[in-house]
Amino acid sequence: MKLLIRNLARSTTEAELKTMFEAHGHVQSCSLVMDKNTGESKGFGFIEMPNPGDAKKAMKVLNGTDVAGSKIRVKKAEPKLTDK
Repeated sequence: MKLLIRNLARSTTEAELKTMFEAHGHVQSCSLVMDKNTGESKGFGFIEMPNPGDAKKAMKVLNGTDVAGSKIRVKKAEPKLTDK
């Protein structure tokens, strides 16, 4: 299951994000979305967890958590719409 994590502090690293979610199960992949011009985080990222039960538990526990002064929002990522 792919999760979208929003409202991350710009200082949050991929390693920190991954560690947060690993406390709730295996993390298959973790990626922060970076600004192409500045190389800085845009404040959101994605986590993929192969076990949907672990992903739902992580979503429930971590949604609304204060991380580095920002209250993060965690939800299931919607499939990307492709251009026709």
